[in-house]
Amino acid sequence: MSRAPSAPSRPSRHLLVVDDEPHIGLLLRPEFEARGFRVSVARSLADARHTVDSADLMLLDVHLPDGSGIDFLRELRGRPRTQNLPILILTGESGDRVLEEARRLGASLLTKPFSPTKLAKSVAALIGGPAPVTGESP
Repeated sequence: MSRAPSAPSRPSRHLLVVDDEPHIGLLLRPEFEARGFRVSVARSLADARHTVDSADLMLLDVHLPDGSGIDFLRELRGRPRTQNLPILILTGESGDRVLEEARRLGASLLTKPFSPTKLAKSVAALIGGPAPVTGESP
């Protein structure tokens, strides 16, 4: 028995999560893989630098063991391949100066703690997709 040809699958988008808190990657990986993303987790800026060029979207913490997420964001905006990369800053930071710098550099912001629904809506807004439907209220 022959199978009907399958429709060409759309390549999955690569989401890079840069956060040194292990539970963030553990929580986000299955959530976004279920939404069709290929997920990489980097726990340092050094690890992120090895993966960023293949990313379609990045979730970036401000405070990392080997430097500042804001400095990394500034670096990325200066490189042709990553100057327009959609970046969502995940932070517990409340300092206006830091958050304003992230906005100035074209990043979106989401403060920790965040709900999965709020995160999914923020990601959808960044990549131009529809907000996912979940059972959780915002």
